[in-house]
Amino acid sequence: MQETTPQQWAIAIHGGAGAMTPETMDAAAVAVHEAGLSAALEAGEAVLRTGGSAVAAVAAAVAVLEDDPHFNAGRGAVFTYHGTNELDAAIMDGASRAAGAVSGLTRIRNPVQLARTVMEAGPHVFLSGAGAEEFAADHGIDPIDPAWFATPERLRQLEELKAQKSGWFDAGLKYGTVGAVARDQAGHVAAATSTGGLTGKRWGRIGDSPLIGAGTYADDRAAAVSCTGSGEQFIRAGVAHEICARIRLGGQGAQAATDAVLAEVGAMGGVGGIIVVTPAGETVFALTTPGMFRARSDSTGRREVAIFALD
Repeated sequence: MQETTPQQWAIAIHGGAGAMTPETMDAAAVAVHEAGLSAALEAGEAVLRTGGSAVAAVAAAVAVLEDDPHFNAGRGAVFTYHGTNELDAAIMDGASRAAGAVSGLTRIRNPVQLARTVMEAGPHVFLSGAGAEEFAADHGIDPIDPAWFATPERLRQLEELKAQKSGWFDAGLKYGTVGAVARDQAGHVAAATSTGGLTGKRWGRIGDSPLIGAGTYADDRAAAVSCTGSGEQFIRAGVAHEICARIRLGGQGAQAATDAVLAEVGAMGGVGGIIVVTPAGETVFALTTPGMFRARSDSTGRREVAIFALD
């Protein structure tokens, strides 16, 4: 649905796309995921209602999802093949196109907050591994015990994957990235994305989530975008930037641009979902999986929380 007048503020979030359906999720699982989405949405709304920035809003929303063990980011992140949790995140300010990204974290509770610190206080855009955690220490972000991230369910998923011997990673099509996009009262947009990656990932694999222009992008001239899905194809298509370019240079509407780029991902063999917000406050969802944990709200009172493709 396309709004005809600008909103004072708007926000959309996602908790990952995947194979979830009403047949595979019971009522209790639906309820707990909807509660987590609502809590994250409320955190972002609280920032925007009081005149806070889009950057602060997306960081607040994503941090809530990182702390929720039901989503694949921060606590509850999936395990690598070797039984560790490696976290990636990115954030981008559409007003200045400043950006910060981090990958391969093992001891930072809220990767999105470190990505924001990289954006606002560092000389670089993208830091990884031990260097990123050294930067965190230099800027007063204390490390935590890696055991904080581990949950029995994620360990079970890794053991199941290894037992099946059906592929290198994520054979169950569970793309558990989380993200948020927002438009603030000043008309600026921002995007943030955070993930634990794919169950069973190896060799320091990095997906699209922390890559500026692939899984995360924001530009006040076009839109803010956060993606979830089969990262390799999203990287190859440069999805988040491509959507913004089609809006800004190609004259496409946000929904049309998002659908078209997601179709290109599909032509490469990829699947997933995307959330978008424009400087006018239009929010857009698109997905090619059976479900995507998602929610949105704006200053008109609109508020939606959904999981399945037909919701």
